Amino acid sequence: MSGHQKRVAAPKTWPITRKTNTWIVNTNPGPHNKSLSMPLALIVRDMLKIANTLGETKKILNAENVLVDGRIRKNPKFPVGIFDVVAIPENKQYYRMLLSPNEKLELRSLEGPDGKKLCKITNKTTIKGGKVQLNLHDGTNMLATAEGYAPGDSLILSLPDKNIVKHLKFEEGSTAIIVGGKHSGETGSIVKKRVVHGSGLNAVTVKTGERELETLEKYVYVIGKDKPEIMVGERN
Repeated sequence: MSGHQKRVAAPKTWPITRKTNTWIVNTNPGPHNKSLSMPLALIVRDMLKIANTLGETKKILNAENVLVDGRIRKNPKFPVGIFDVVAIPENKQYYRMLLSPNEKLELRSLEGPDGKKLCKITNKTTIKGGKVQLNLHDGTNMLATAEGYAPGDSLILSLPDKNIVKHLKFEEGSTAIIVGGKHSGETGSIVKKRVVHGSGLNAVTVKTGERELETLEKYVYVIGKDKPEIMVGERN
């Protein structure tokens, strides 16, 4: 039954009704954690509402009308997660996936096609030959092309080839967006980082407008130096 998913047991981040039907489309194993991604079929049918049934959704996908990060995706169970770019060029619809203030996955409308994607470095490891491999939040692994990369930093990648366009350091003064927690969706500048010794998690203070918010470091994604390097988009 691992390929099945009951609506009531679906991740809380999925913006779906819980008691209309028993079963719902599940995600296949893929680039994103299940709790921070949704199956492509639910995005087309339930979020964008360009189909009424799963059958109609599959026809739209099989017609190669939907792109995720610049690549055609036809698998209805393909997981689409935070910072992924969803495009339906035929309808001139372009979106970026983020988390809303109530920690639900949401599609932010973009003004047009976006050939860039932001990924956070979650870890870096040394592999055979002494080369450094960067592990990104969307499951991508790539070899470091220069020195100075560190966990917490962000990379701007070109789409669909995912080449590194820019390296954004996690440092004071950088522009960041909070993805998770009660301040999810807020954008501001990093004021300071508070290192917690022991088993606790590091915290970061972010200034947005006249307010200073403290949140966990894992929720903070650097999106630019003085201004965002990507289109964050507008809430629908």
